[in-house]
Amino acid sequence: MVMADRPEVQTASPAVAAITMVGLGQNLLTGLARVPFVRPWQGPGNIVDNLGQSVTRQTIRSFMGYSLGLPIEEFRSMEQVIDGICSVVLPPYVRGIDGVTITREVIGGVPGLWCRRSAGKNSRERVDGTILYLHGGGYIGTSPMMYAAFASATAKRTGCDIFIADYRMAPEFPFPAGVLDAASVYAALLEQGIKPENLIVAGDSGGGGLAASLISHLNVSGMPVPAALALFSPETDLELDQPSVSDNARYDILPWNVPTAPYLQGIAPGDPLVSTVNAALSPDWFPPTFVTSGGNEMFRDGIRELVAHLRDADIEVHAIEAEGMFHVFPILMPWLEVSRRVFEELDEFVDSHVRSRRYIDIGSVED
Repeated sequence: MVMADRPEVQTASPAVAAITMVGLGQNLLTGLARVPFVRPWQGPGNIVDNLGQSVTRQTIRSFMGYSLGLPIEEFRSMEQVIDGICSVVLPPYVRGIDGVTITREVIGGVPGLWCRRSAGKNSRERVDGTILYLHGGGYIGTSPMMYAAFASATAKRTGCDIFIADYRMAPEFPFPAGVLDAASVYAALLEQGIKPENLIVAGDSGGGGLAASLISHLNVSGMPVPAALALFSPETDLELDQPSVSDNARYDILPWNVPTAPYLQGIAPGDPLVSTVNAALSPDWFPPTFVTSGGNEMFRDGIRELVAHLRDADIEVHAIEAEGMFHVFPILMPWLEVSRRVFEELDEFVDSHVRSRRYIDIGSVED
């Protein structure tokens, strides 16, 4: 399911949706035409990596700039088309490349996708852990299927099964709808027999902010916390008043006017429930946390502040800030050397918090 498939969500007519997609294509081409004029060979890596970064930055900027200017019903229709394309292309791709099978399931009343490693016929080990993943999109867009490639690569690398929740998004469903959906999935996973010590909550961008908000919600609700939290460029400071928001606007993939009003709709942006950077953190209820970010991203200072708060509260934190990189770079450019380092360290982080608790299913051992 994608947001446009929900009965409460309005979409554009097929003709308008087609015009919207044509406009998107034209906007992307116009954006790419700018690349040769912005010194694409300059950057933190070699010429090939720098060129790839320039193309990626301009492509995402063009996509976001166009998308945020659309009426919401056209935005949802465009999202639906892209999700449909991903639904055709990505499942066979990840099955062939990563050996991961994608299946749809509703957990706790919330639809989503499972990304599971294909078990070998001689495999004797059960899955080492489970990751509840909350996809990014600034609390307003994208879908689980659009994250299938990243989630499948992560499943292959970490050995975990990953459930990408299709939580409700703004503006149709503002805060706290997304948090409540994430909490419903989390509770249902526990009811299915997954232990908190074998469960990791993760997310990127707005989904990273939502993942952190989920931990606060679990604490208030008296529920057990997961084994760990993994955040990729999390949007955990919705006040957006840090210097990097303006200083890095020309380097990042994000629009200079990052929208938060559709999600908040009256909630103070500094409220600890939506801006975890302002929460009174404690190791009694906040789990060990893995955080990665780019040195040139707009959220950099807010993420730095979150990491500092975690350390001040004596909460275990493993932080990676990649010099010269933009928002969610490991997801958009996984082939970079710095991205590979992120995945290696994430694997080690998962090993130390989940895979060390692995056990053998004696009954599955063949004679």
